[in-house]
Amino acid sequence: MKTELVFATNNKHKTEEVSKLLLNEYTILNLTDIGCTVDIPETGNTFEENATLKSSYVVENYQLDCFADDSGLEIEALNNEPGIYSARYSGVKDDQVNLNLVLQKMEGQQNRKARFKTVISLIQGQKNYLFEGVINGYIRESPIGNQGFGYDPIFVPEGYEQSFAQMDMAQKNEISHRAIAMRKLIAFLKEQ
Repeated sequence: MKTELVFATNNKHKTEEVSKLLLNEYTILNLTDIGCTVDIPETGNTFEENATLKSSYVVENYQLDCFADDSGLEIEALNNEPGIYSARYSGVKDDQVNLNLVLQKMEGQQNRKARFKTVISLIQGQKNYLFEGVINGYIRESPIGNQGFGYDPIFVPEGYEQSFAQMDMAQKNEISHRAIAMRKLIAFLKEQ
């Protein structure tokens, strides 16, 4: 019987990505699956704090071991913005509006270096374990591709010519920031 793990997200894309990464070793339940309809506040100042706030909320309110992530795009020329505000950079949770704001702020910028960062907080047996994944790359001047979500159409990972949005899920899952952090989480879970 597969072990159930709660992933503190309502994002179907993230749930799907993580489920594929776990290769059917675990049954991934998201917030909807456990009946959590609260938009868990992300009031931390770092990815680590926000991920821990989300996993702690589930543990405290549902008594289930849980992992949560916080991810974002950090752009060197914008002082690592949008960072922890990636999902609501423009003030609204709208991928297209946020992406357009980044492109507008990047107009004329020569330095296009960026990175995606994920931090996963796993709370298991009252202990909090953190796992980090980072992928470096650069910001395109215009979006391309229709796979993925968020800033994927304008982010090209180092060593590649395609944006994340041009890659199929299997290819993105090999190299993404979330995949790197998830591999660390999975390795940890297998040691248990």
